[in-house]
Amino acid sequence: MPITIKDVAEAAGVSTATVSRALRGLPNVDAGTRERIQKVADELDYVISPSASRLASGRTGSIAVVTPYIARWYFSTVLSGVESVLQGAGMDLLLMSTSTPEGHHRLPPAPRLRRRVDGVIVIALSPEDPQLRDVLDLGLPTSLIGLTHEGVPSATINDVEAGQTATQHLINLGHERIGVITGAPVGSPFTAENDRHKGFQAAMEHAGLEIDPMLESYGYFTIPGGEQAMTALLTQRKPPTAVFAMSDEMAFGAMRALRSHHLVPGRDISIVGVDGHDMSELLDLTTVAQPVADLGRIAAEALLLELRDPNAARPEDVNLPTRLVVRGSTKPFSA
Repeated sequence: MPITIKDVAEAAGVSTATVSRALRGLPNVDAGTRERIQKVADELDYVISPSASRLASGRTGSIAVVTPYIARWYFSTVLSGVESVLQGAGMDLLLMSTSTPEGHHRLPPAPRLRRRVDGVIVIALSPEDPQLRDVLDLGLPTSLIGLTHEGVPSATINDVEAGQTATQHLINLGHERIGVITGAPVGSPFTAENDRHKGFQAAMEHAGLEIDPMLESYGYFTIPGGEQAMTALLTQRKPPTAVFAMSDEMAFGAMRALRSHHLVPGRDISIVGVDGHDMSELLDLTTVAQPVADLGRIAAEALLLELRDPNAARPEDVNLPTRLVVRGSTKPFSA
């Protein structure tokens, strides 16, 4: 016969309600009693039923992650950080993408979240995106990654600083004609892209360098897009001597374009990216590295804190540092 909660209660000398509270981590159970119950449960090889626990607590045991993309490196790495925390807490992850791989919008996530999850983590939506407003209006515990909103805990980096650091590195190497590979030609909905562009502009203006609009190309944050963008820059009458790509994946594509034109990254044209992608060291790419998985972990921990104690003080917004990692794709300018 399978072991039941009644068996555990009898062996521990307590009520079934006390066993239930102790094994679900609820308050109002003496520490010694909780330890004794857990020991008995382990000896009897008893595990409380997740469905029964959720029914009793009124919770689903699930957290939704709302993200514009899933397959791209940044988003999948953030998700790995989120999952590492949720798994340890025994929570399930419900993944909702706001767009298809082709960039088409899916059905808004908010109507699909009602009564299905205990909380929500939002990755890199624009603060002005109506889908974000709809999610926040659900009134569920929420945390943000890559964006900020008043009253909601967030984990971010300083993207203006990242763009400025990348561009300043090229300027320090003596480059003056510097191109930039951004995401899309229309105003971007992503805070990170806009802020990295602000950092690029600030570094160029501070150095008194001209920002040539003909040296701005669009890579859509993909490797093929970066390759096409770099090819477009190479067709200019006077190509750049260095390029800031706003993501490592676009930088990888730019490096591939250089090689297909029999040019060597660093020697002929310097390339710097942003991310600290797993492949950046292998491809010898200079990058401004960000702690991507840590962003996911911090956001998930902030959300779980609110779930455990809704009356606790809201966790502070966390802004994690980036660091410049110099490799062979950037070299001093030589005329």
